[in-house]
Amino acid sequence: MKTDILCQWKCFSVEQTTQTLPDGREVEFTTVKHPGAVVILPLTEDRELVMVHQYRPAIGRWILEFPAGTLEPNEDIQSCAKRELAEEVQLEAGQWHDMGELLPVPGFCDEVQHLYLAKALTSCPGDPDDDEVIEVVKLTRAEFEQKVANNTIQDAKTLAAYFKARMMNFI
Repeated sequence: MKTDILCQWKCFSVEQTTQTLPDGREVEFTTVKHPGAVVILPLTEDRELVMVHQYRPAIGRWILEFPAGTLEPNEDIQSCAKRELAEEVQLEAGQWHDMGELLPVPGFCDEVQHLYLAKALTSCPGDPDDDEVIEVVKLTRAEFEQKVANNTIQDAKTLAAYFKARMMNFI
């Protein structure tokens, strides 16, 4: 299989390969290669959801989402989740629950997002990345669901993590 790297930026790349499909045909396919990410649903003792109101330059606006971040090279997934929780919302968790994986855009990207519920939260130091502008927000389940219903919360990974937590009886 021949692979051409069309673009490389930080830890992401765009690669074109010749692939053989299950029916035997060979096709040229372009894939965004991604190292993977974590998505954390922090839940307080009062059962509030800790979110970030974050400015996203790619869409030129603020969105409400759960803390999340990209894996660093050779970084353990759980370590990444702990790092991102501290960096984005200055919290650490005494309890972690693995909620599985998400494939956010499998039509053109190989990214896997690892979902976690974080409980038994306490404050800790942490600084956002240089390119992050973040405000921490706490919402009740009813407030969250109202913001989903009125289209205020649109982030797919946030919606999926919330849905998984509900289906697993965590919230």
